[in-house]
Amino acid sequence: MAEHSAHNYHPLPVVIADGQGVWVTDVEGRRYLDFLAGYSALNFGHRHPVLTAAAHRQLDRVTLTSRAFGNDQLGPFCTELAALLGKQRVLPMNTGAEAVESGLKVARKWGYEVKGVPAGRARIVVAAEAFHGRTISVVSFSTDPEARGGFGPFTPGFDVVPYGDAAALRAAITPETVAVLLEPVQGEAGVIVPPPGYLAAVREICTASNVLYVSDEVQAGLGRTGHVLATRAAGVDADVYLLGKALGAGIMPVSAVVADSDVLGVLKPGQHGSTFGGNPLACAVGRAVVGLLAEGSLLEHTRAMGEILHEGLREIVGHGATAVRGVGLWAGVDVDPELGTGREVCERLAALGVLAKDTHGPTVRLSPPLVITEPDLHTALAALRHALQS
Repeated sequence: MAEHSAHNYHPLPVVIADGQGVWVTDVEGRRYLDFLAGYSALNFGHRHPVLTAAAHRQLDRVTLTSRAFGNDQLGPFCTELAALLGKQRVLPMNTGAEAVESGLKVARKWGYEVKGVPAGRARIVVAAEAFHGRTISVVSFSTDPEARGGFGPFTPGFDVVPYGDAAALRAAITPETVAVLLEPVQGEAGVIVPPPGYLAAVREICTASNVLYVSDEVQAGLGRTGHVLATRAAGVDADVYLLGKALGAGIMPVSAVVADSDVLGVLKPGQHGSTFGGNPLACAVGRAVVGLLAEGSLLEHTRAMGEILHEGLREIVGHGATAVRGVGLWAGVDVDPELGTGREVCERLAALGVLAKDTHGPTVRLSPPLVITEPDLHTALAALRHALQS
């Protein structure tokens, strides 16, 4: 693998050959608890029977028509996803990064055609330490030097403010601001949960300034926090939601921009699209995902398991961890630097049969599939305690 693939990742030395639920098996037959879940793409676990059945049924019918024609899955998918989120329109795309890029384009076009910003002057406020993908426009406003290094010149039109600082956000708004783009929880930054009242303040600022509030729920949404949307869990409604990862259940890359007609209605034929966006196979899988979320029991289970996870993590603060934080089945664990780096702790966890991923040096991210059982959760917590004591 290392000889012929680009070295844009530094994976742990584990080669997975099979997966079921929260467990994966490597090529040597060793089993691991998957505590990364594809960065939330596998919220429903590996090979969830409802989701794989939906994919199999569609594979036997038609997989791609392109948007030059309609297909019998696209309309129901958009209708059902819009209903789940309480919005009016859906723009289906493929990857999370495409959803973000599409959201940026829609926000700019709305700014020119609805708000009346002069052509070519639209600005979007974003947060420091955010992660919204790897495209040129996204890394243009990244504060991670690894994401930006060597990729300029960059796309203009973005203003970066500290995450969680409502006063700084308010000060950054100008008459040319068309949108504020934020993650409701910063995943790549180490599962950073905003201070109480911050998202409500963002909503108030956007409303008062006639600015779109765009919420990137690619990682945080669709169950990860125990709610369909992390923004709504804070009692706040954004104007635009960006979805991805779990929307395709780890089977297909499926993403979407979801908003009301007065926002997505700015797009006219020929102005934006994707060959694979809204393809019938992706829509069939997406419809099955929406059905699981709408039923509600998985969200309730996630909240219950999340309480157990965070109770166990609080016990390790001062015993190998300097801090823990998170929400639902999502957590960041800051490792005591005297015990090693986040990467080294992840290597120890792998040796103990648990797969997790480090970020920003000292932090270990934990995001198991939402279908995890309490015994498996306790097994992983015990492995983490052992890894921190090693």
